[in-house]
Amino acid sequence: MNQSRRAARMGRHHKRRGVVALSLTSMMDIFTILVFFLLVNSGTEQQLPSNQSVELPQSLAQQLPKDALIVMVSKDDIIVQGRRIMSADAAEKLEDDVLPALLQELKLQSSNRLTVAAEERNPAIVMGDKTIPYRLLRKIMYTLSEANYTDISLAVMKKEKPVS
Repeated sequence: MNQSRRAARMGRHHKRRGVVALSLTSMMDIFTILVFFLLVNSGTEQQLPSNQSVELPQSLAQQLPKDALIVMVSKDDIIVQGRRIMSADAAEKLEDDVLPALLQELKLQSSNRLTVAAEERNPAIVMGDKTIPYRLLRKIMYTLSEANYTDISLAVMKKEKPVS
């Protein structure tokens, strides 16, 4: 079968080039970088730790928690980032609004956190049991503000909207 001049020229050109090997090294580098990029950027929302000793109040709040310091307050203990700081009874009995043991731990946690700028807000999430007294919650929030945690949030369970 006769080929056109163009088809014959293309055939000769392809015979000269031979088999082209695909370079997998650069492709693997690109995929490795892509995997790390996706892993780092997929974890922007923070999952709050679950604890059976803390029963959160319910709310219709829609906002998800961001990366922040977690202060958990159960009926018995005050826990910062999973570490027990003091008992809730001892904190409640203190006359002063500032809880010294909690303040010391908060300053330690603040110094350990990586901050980009000095004016950046220090976020904190208080996971308080729904039965703790308000004066204890107020003392904890006041101590957080004394430790320069300016963005304080309260953790709640998302309540489903009633169907009407």
